[in-house]
Amino acid sequence: MLELRPNCEYCDKDLPPQATDARICTYECTFCADCVDTVLSNVCPNCGGGFAPRPIRPTTARRPGLSLAHQPASEVRVHTKYAKADILEFAAAAASIPPEQR
Repeated sequence: MLELRPNCEYCDKDLPPQATDARICTYECTFCADCVDTVLSNVCPNCGGGFAPRPIRPTTARRPGLSLAHQPASEVRVHTKYAKADILEFAAAAASIPPEQR
C-alpha cells in the first residue's frame, strides 16, 4: 500500500492525504508540485526518477476496510538527506533526460 507522506521533502509544505499538488516517485519520495516543477525539474533528488501525481486515498470505505480511516496517512515527516546545492546539481544533470530513459 502506498505510503502517504505528510510533507514535501524539499520545502516541508504540508501535503495532507487529499492534496492534489502532491507528487511521488516510484520509491514514494514525496514533493509538492511547485518544487517538482520549479526546483527539481521533474528529477527525484533521491533516486533520479520522475514524478507522478500522488493518488488520493478515499475517505469513504466504498469497499469494506478500504479507506483513509482503515489505512491512515503517515504522520512521520520526511526530509531529503541531500543539501540544496547538491539537489540542484543532481537535477540539472538529469533534467534533459526523459524520466523513461533515466
